[in-house]
Amino acid sequence: MSTEKNIVAIAYDFDGTLAPGNMQEHDFIPDLNMGKAAFWQEANDEAQKHDMDEVLAYMYLMLKKAKEKNIPIKEENFIEYGHAITFFQGVETYFERINRYAEEKNLKVEHYIISSGLREFVSGTSIAKYFTNIFASGFMYDENGVAQWPALAVNYTNKTQFLFRINKGIHNSYDNTLINKIMPEEEKVVPFSNIIYIGDGETDVPAMKMVKLQGGTTIAVYNPDILKARPGRMTPREQCLDLIAHRRADYIAPANYTEGSELDTVIKKVIDKIASEHELAKIKQQILNGK
Repeated sequence: MSTEKNIVAIAYDFDGTLAPGNMQEHDFIPDLNMGKAAFWQEANDEAQKHDMDEVLAYMYLMLKKAKEKNIPIKEENFIEYGHAITFFQGVETYFERINRYAEEKNLKVEHYIISSGLREFVSGTSIAKYFTNIFASGFMYDENGVAQWPALAVNYTNKTQFLFRINKGIHNSYDNTLINKIMPEEEKVVPFSNIIYIGDGETDVPAMKMVKLQGGTTIAVYNPDILKARPGRMTPREQCLDLIAHRRADYIAPANYTEGSELDTVIKKVIDKIASEHELAKIKQQILNGK
């Protein structure tokens, strides 16, 4: 394995980070003839009633409500729901632009999703092709392709394990042997110093805290179209400022991915920093080798 750590991994939350709202709200919940508030309230009620993980609760409710409404729940149907997801400004052109920018710095960017949303929905989006891996909640399916049971539930605390999977180059969600195995730093595929985590709120706090602790970079983004808060709540921007105040996020920016935007500039500056550190490491190695 090469010891040149020239891979930059950018890990994104999905809902509220790349796309406004929750992915189920675009087409799936409307197909149930439910309002989004009613769906999430019922999911929260199920979680409380059964002392249940909130992600498992919403996944259970999706299957239950779909069966009641005779809505197909095959994998292909869930993937099709992803087609309707719309993104924040600039997202659909951002990935190729940031890849080219990194290549000019002799770096390779790998993009990852770490989300409590559904991997099937993400797989159906126009940007799915850009991700090295989609670590998100998902269903298991029977021989006819019909969803039967949650295969994976990604909640705000277990998001951190997927950062270690990226760090060690583990491209699945089931292998717990390798992830817990002690691995020399030089064998890890992506050092944490080369990891950028981008999220939008409280559900990203453990992941942000861990990335910062390990020497990576964290960026909190907010919906620029939401300027007012609900009673007793902070605005999205205020929530991001709070993440900085509590040393969870290094930077904040509106979720605008267009070229030259605040977020685009921050990401590029972080890539510049990683590129400089990479070059300095090579110079140091040359000195140690007597060249």
